[in-house]
Amino acid sequence: MPYQLDQTDRRILSVLLENARISNSELAERVNLSPSPCWQRVRKLEERGYIKKYTAVLDQALLGMPDTALVEIRLQQHDSTSFEEFGAKLSKLPEVLEIFAKTGEFEFFLKVAVNGTAGLDEFIQRKLHPLPEIRETRSNFVLRNLKETRAYLPEM
Repeated sequence: MPYQLDQTDRRILSVLLENARISNSELAERVNLSPSPCWQRVRKLEERGYIKKYTAVLDQALLGMPDTALVEIRLQQHDSTSFEEFGAKLSKLPEVLEIFAKTGEFEFFLKVAVNGTAGLDEFIQRKLHPLPEIRETRSNFVLRNLKETRAYLPEM
């Protein structure tokens, strides 16, 4: 049976979702624990896999890639080998922020960092269209991001 999170574990996870760089003493204060038990709980949450990793969220605009495009890809073939190999190829493209294998008429959905329409065109023409597995692509620009989060913490 999986470990059951209690309210304190959930408060810890909630605070870490907001700021993973918070100090243990500040985290402990925010969740009403002393620092040592708080640190032990965080370690147990890591060991049990509830916390997979800590990461930084970078400002794409400051890095010269201010726009986000959503690209759907339809493949030529649908066998599992070509599907996995193609997913591995997509993973190597640095502009690709996220890759989703999905249902529907298009098999893949990409979130891509680009610099305007010219950047999207260059990405599609130079990185995607040379891949022989692709039958068709469809893309859209994100106008603005209304919510960004890395996880959903369901209520108890």
